[in-house]
Amino acid sequence: MAAIFGALRRALPILVTRRIVALATLPLVVAALVWIAIGMVAWHPLTGWLAHAFGAGAESSLWQRIAADAIAVVMFAALGVITAFTAIAVLSMPVIVHVVATRDFPALAPLRGGTVSGSIANAAVALVVYVPLWLLSLPLLFIPPLYALVSLVLNAWLTQRMFRYDALAEHARRDEIAAVLARSRARLMGLGLVLSPLSLIPIVNILVLPIYAGIAFTELALGELAALRASSSPPAVVAA
Repeated sequence: MAAIFGALRRALPILVTRRIVALATLPLVVAALVWIAIGMVAWHPLTGWLAHAFGAGAESSLWQRIAADAIAVVMFAALGVITAFTAIAVLSMPVIVHVVATRDFPALAPLRGGTVSGSIANAAVALVVYVPLWLLSLPLLFIPPLYALVSLVLNAWLTQRMFRYDALAEHARRDEIAAVLARSRARLMGLGLVLSPLSLIPIVNILVLPIYAGIAFTELALGELAALRASSSPPAVVAA
């Protein structure tokens, strides 16, 4: 927990720096505007289809309309968050990693074991796993406490999976990436769980969480990489 909260604490001052704010604004605002536009076009067809799926005939009942509207809101919000996470992971993480490494890990040598294609593949795998599980969880909206719990766990998994590769790609060798992920799996998931409640807060989940998560996972991952290298370095020989 010390490593997790240390990463969150170090990420806060970086979050409000001018460079990071400028970097994050464009992709996040674009993601928000895109899904607002899609929502304006698709809202009535989607809610009408959902109400019909709940057994409505020509005229839907009040509860069917409320249920359809609630599910549509959740769907658009989740898709907006997914888009924002993907945009930050693929487009913004190189700059975030540079800022974090310069500020907090200046002695960490960049060995560049990651690639752009690896970043895209990592994001694709995260979405391929997450989206079907999220769709399967939607019926739990009728059991709100259970849906909230499942949603928090799924969002935690998505967050750590989306950012961990890009956080290490610039500095770690390929074998070091695998070693860091193996030794810090629980801490990465723990950081995702701590951040996950922010995914339930409107606006924050699209305009703040993705960039804060990117910074925090970079802080944690580079700290783990530095610890791995320190533990594998040969002991210094002291001359007699």
